[in-house]
Amino acid sequence: MAANFSSIPVLDFALTNDQAHKPEFIDQLRHALVNVGFLYLKNHTVPQQVVDDLIGYIPRLFDLPQEAKHNISMANSPHFLGYSKLGAEFTKGKTDHREQFDFATPHETQWRPGAPEYLRLWGPCQWPDERLLPGFRNTMETYLAHVQKLSYRFIGLLAEAFGLPSDALNKFYDRDELMQHRGKVVKYPANDGHLTDQGVGPHYDAGFLTFLLQASPHPGLQVQNISGAWIDAPPIPGTFVVNIGKALEFVTRGLARATSHRVLSPPVGSTARYSVPFFHNISMNARLPDEVLDFPEDILKLKELRGDLATTESVNFSEFDREPSGKVNLIGRVKSHPDVAQRHYPDLFEQYFPSGLPKQVSAY
Repeated sequence: MAANFSSIPVLDFALTNDQAHKPEFIDQLRHALVNVGFLYLKNHTVPQQVVDDLIGYIPRLFDLPQEAKHNISMANSPHFLGYSKLGAEFTKGKTDHREQFDFATPHETQWRPGAPEYLRLWGPCQWPDERLLPGFRNTMETYLAHVQKLSYRFIGLLAEAFGLPSDALNKFYDRDELMQHRGKVVKYPANDGHLTDQGVGPHYDAGFLTFLLQASPHPGLQVQNISGAWIDAPPIPGTFVVNIGKALEFVTRGLARATSHRVLSPPVGSTARYSVPFFHNISMNARLPDEVLDFPEDILKLKELRGDLATTESVNFSEFDREPSGKVNLIGRVKSHPDVAQRHYPDLFEQYFPSGLPKQVSAY
């Protein structure tokens, strides 16, 4: 019988600081990875003041003059970094009702003429004018640095949960200066009665892990369980929501499960919902079929005990079996942001949109 779930487990990261209690955390993590694909993480290492400082900036970020936001439009960036206006992104052919800024950890693009085009995907951020929002860039970069450090530590614990050495997944990363991890600051506007309930449609994430800060008290995040039902994942103060991406599912041969999820818009009469996802990436040159992880037999049996998953509404990031990680991510961005692709990746744009810029696209 499939090991279904009706709620998201809450894991206490403080257990990892004590060798006597660490095995308890590892056991709980293993269950969450195999059977749920999502978890809440409390007592993590990101200082609450760092989180609070960022949350304090978020409404002011979206209240910037429209011209200031337009000046850092994502369309300017071959790295898909910058501002996206309300309704500029699509999932499963429907408009996502969210406004967002895409940022990332510091990185100088490694692309040079003749190199794979997907290397252009990583590069410098566009930041709001410091005079209009003094201190925001430093606050955001500080936050990203703290979550990045936590995410690497978490990857080591994840390896242990699968019966592997803590450094078993290191081969999927380049050295630090060649890596970049991404974040978004997202606003789901209050519904005035004219919007659908799709904040963002059903989808998977691409990389190994996502660390989500639910930055306002609004519900809306939902996770699809093994039988296909949607389970609420409401905000819990002081936690991150951590979920598995398709790349990790692929390299673990489905042992870790990437779980379909979506966000519903705030209901009529509510206020705006804010969130800050952090996407923990792997090397863009990683070819996942070339890397085999040797799991213990008792760990592999957990997938059999879990049972088969129901068909989900999410189908994105399915190219890991034939393309390097960077190409898979680039394809996903092209499908989600055709206006950016038309300007910076004309060949890929023509491949996926031969009839030109669509009014509606099927990203996933």
